[in-house]
Amino acid sequence: MNNSARTDAMAIALAEAEAAAARGEVPVGAVVVRDGLVLARAGNRTRELNDPSAHAEMLAIREACGVLADERLTGCDLYVTLEPCPMCAAAISFARIRRLYFGAGDPKGGAVENGVRLYASPTCHHAPEVYGGIRESEAARLLRDFFRERR
Repeated sequence: MNNSARTDAMAIALAEAEAAAARGEVPVGAVVVRDGLVLARAGNRTRELNDPSAHAEMLAIREACGVLADERLTGCDLYVTLEPCPMCAAAISFARIRRLYFGAGDPKGGAVENGVRLYASPTCHHAPEVYGGIRESEAARLLRDFFRERR
């Protein structure tokens, strides 16, 4: 996928994050893409669904698996506005996502470049290619603004 396609996918993820914030959810958005086509998109819905696993990545992965009628997302790329947490990083591995693109790093809760660094673990089943910092300032701004308004 070329750079403009990556930017477009992250723009969709950012729009999902903004929609999540408007619903009172932590503003994180995710998009699953294969061969340039968006298979699934989602924003956080943990509060709305009363489900701690309803992170944007988890919802997008579930939807994409349903679209493809397969538990594996081989050849698919995931774009997410925030570095995935341990739960989401594990789901990305189990789904066999090809590439992970994320916006802002998460020093406190991330599990890719921070925290447990799941994909560097010898017990990790599958490690996607990882590209961080995609539209990082926009993703970080959404999070900062969201939490500032709640303090």
